[in-house]
Amino acid sequence: MKGEEPHNDKWKRIIVHVDMDAFYASIEQLDNPAYRGKPVIVGADPKGGKGRGVVSAASYEARRYGIHSAMPISRAYRLCPHGVYIRPRFNRYAEVSEKIFMIFNRYSPVIEKVSIDEAFLDCTGTERLFGKPDELVTMLKKDIKIETGLTASVGVATSKSVAKIASEINKPDGVMIVPPGKEKEFLAPLPLGMLWGIGSKTMELFKEMGFKTIGDLASARKEDIEGVLGKNGAYLWELANGIDNFPVVADRVRKSIGAENTFPIDVSDDLEIEETLLFLSEKVTRRMRDEGVYGRTVTLKIRLEDFSTFTRRKTLKDYFNDMKTLKEVSLDLYRAFTRGKKKVRLVGISVSGLRSSSNSPEKTLFENDDTGKKLRSMELDAILDRLREKYGDAVKRAVFLKDKNLDE
Repeated sequence: MKGEEPHNDKWKRIIVHVDMDAFYASIEQLDNPAYRGKPVIVGADPKGGKGRGVVSAASYEARRYGIHSAMPISRAYRLCPHGVYIRPRFNRYAEVSEKIFMIFNRYSPVIEKVSIDEAFLDCTGTERLFGKPDELVTMLKKDIKIETGLTASVGVATSKSVAKIASEINKPDGVMIVPPGKEKEFLAPLPLGMLWGIGSKTMELFKEMGFKTIGDLASARKEDIEGVLGKNGAYLWELANGIDNFPVVADRVRKSIGAENTFPIDVSDDLEIEETLLFLSEKVTRRMRDEGVYGRTVTLKIRLEDFSTFTRRKTLKDYFNDMKTLKEVSLDLYRAFTRGKKKVRLVGISVSGLRSSSNSPEKTLFENDDTGKKLRSMELDAILDRLREKYGDAVKRAVFLKDKNLDE
């Protein structure tokens, strides 16, 4: 591991996993020095412990109180009422992410974007440019720190799964290099839950078999594990033994883009719910245009007051990324849903079946009678995007003003 000579002729692949440290919260601390050293929680408004949303991100200071992403914001407030609670600024996070990925491009032409703050880089064959793996990651981390003011944790190995686990070992601002041939030794003492692909049910099965560490699984007979879990068992056994030949996949388009809203109080008013769907349609399509993607399948998510959750889905003939199309489909799906007298706790919208804009030229997207309307809607969105870049979110659609008609 780190401290040993990490470079030798056995480096058939050099896979680097970069994970930014507490990304959203770190950006907030970067932009506002008064927040530095304090527990920062990015997410919904806690409303004195009565908030209904969740935590999007927590600084390391906040994590000391047991706060983590996806935790109900009300519980986070109970754990740390004196924390700094901030609503997310996704445009700012996307701006910083773009700078980070531009840095990645200097070190590898093969980059797999896992999320806005996480990526795999295949740096195989870059030794002549950057030297040994430890020299490469030192330069990479230094560039990120100088150019963004943020820190990253990095893992290096001959495979994706080992590199990802390695990046988790010395967080924050850590480096872990696992030399070729040392994968099994590195993995053996680690908790079994750190291995890719182990869900809660599988974990229970392994506990019943007496497995606690990755090494316990690696030492078992592959046939026995496969007999219990089938092909997935064989796959997990291979990962536990450091066997992973999955390639870094460049230019991977994410599967879906979505947003959701938890109401402060359960809602029965259809107009309020439809207004929320309108705002979510605007939010989702702005993200789609920012990422240069189009989609075809719209999914509406509805959670009622008794926590029962439903989804309704529709796949369109044409690809789109304009707000008008998503609004119309979302409203149609909601109006066709029967909820009786139950109130609504949460609504969400997501778009899947995504394609990059380079693969979806406009002339092939809208080959039907609504071509003119769709193109005008896209042109309007493009104009609004340019105005917002110049004047910020003070630029709003007329439909978001009072006395609006949601269908027009």
